[in-house]
Amino acid sequence: MKSKILIVDDEQDIRELIKFYLKKEGFEVFEASNGFEALEILESEYIDLGIIDVMMPKMDGFELVEKMKDIKDVPVIMLTAKSQSKDKLRGFDVGVDDYVTKPFDASELIARVKAVLKRYSINASNIIKINETEFDGDKYEIRYSGGTIHLPLKQFELVFELVKSPNHIFSREQLIEKIWGMDYDGFDRTVDVHIKRVRENLKDVPGFKIVTVRGLGYKAEVEGK
Repeated sequence: MKSKILIVDDEQDIRELIKFYLKKEGFEVFEASNGFEALEILESEYIDLGIIDVMMPKMDGFELVEKMKDIKDVPVIMLTAKSQSKDKLRGFDVGVDDYVTKPFDASELIARVKAVLKRYSINASNIIKINETEFDGDKYEIRYSGGTIHLPLKQFELVFELVKSPNHIFSREQLIEKIWGMDYDGFDRTVDVHIKRVRENLKDVPGFKIVTVRGLGYKAEVEGK
């Protein structure tokens, strides 16, 4: 089945250019000229990835990503004319997966689309059990005696990576490469922010905890091991 890509940009020429290359690669493409149109499409279509411009009228790209994540945790590549670190950090904090700076090379954009889609494809057979807690890579959910927790995808991928190797210490650099990819040029703080949110969301889940190993990184500490 073709992956469905949503392009959101107020410049029609940009949308047409991206659409041309995406269709050439076999993707199904949807277009929106602003955030409101994008949200309408997201309500009616199962979108696999969004390519979103930062600077748009009515609703900027950051606000749109936040609203999209409330509907579905869609992976996002953000198009921007800005390269300032603060803009990228804000984007990663609201859930952006990758950045492409305008003017962009079409082949690079397509490569990043494929890389992000690949990272979002967790093997459906991957179910990890720690004590009485199950981490389900198909449904992106964590099941335990107190109920079921659905984490945002990046948080789930992060904790999933840690619990795959209980008590193994991962450096921030290793986690960035595994979860965000080798092309990520953000900051270590992104890992810290996500770890903090994971801890908050999983504070009632028994049997393990995410531990900071000073100067080295993080590990999943499992009770009884």
